[in-house]
Amino acid sequence: MKRYDDLVADALTRVKEIQPWDLQALLAAGRDVILLDVREPGEFATLHIPGSVNVPRGVLEQSCEWDYDETLPELAAGRESEIVVICRSGKRSALAADVMRQMGFSSVSSLKTGVRGWNDFEQPLVDASHRTVDTDTAEELLTPRLRPEQHKPKS
Repeated sequence: MKRYDDLVADALTRVKEIQPWDLQALLAAGRDVILLDVREPGEFATLHIPGSVNVPRGVLEQSCEWDYDETLPELAAGRESEIVVICRSGKRSALAADVMRQMGFSSVSSLKTGVRGWNDFEQPLVDASHRTVDTDTAEELLTPRLRPEQHKPKS
């Protein structure tokens, strides 16, 4: 039986990852890159990379195709576009990038370390109102908050 981290590791054998500084260099160079954030809408509203679009992981495949309620035209028409997939830590984005690769997207990569790494690299993050969120506040917002019942039982 495969577990979540096994699925991510398997996807990473096929997916290109880029570091936050690589993405910063692409953006600074003026490259036409689609920043695709696959986190849930609430996560995205709280904090995201400026200029990114939100397509939750659960509707990704439909968003990449024409004729669905979730169709995002820039994705449906963008199989040759340069796309960087983003999540909080780089795991969901790796899975999403792998699916997109299978769907024929030729230039898709995953942001290694996700929004957390972007923040650690001290790059700008904004909230739903496009206000810049400072690094310390972002760190607090990005810290996992597991409830006791979500921890693996002790043997």
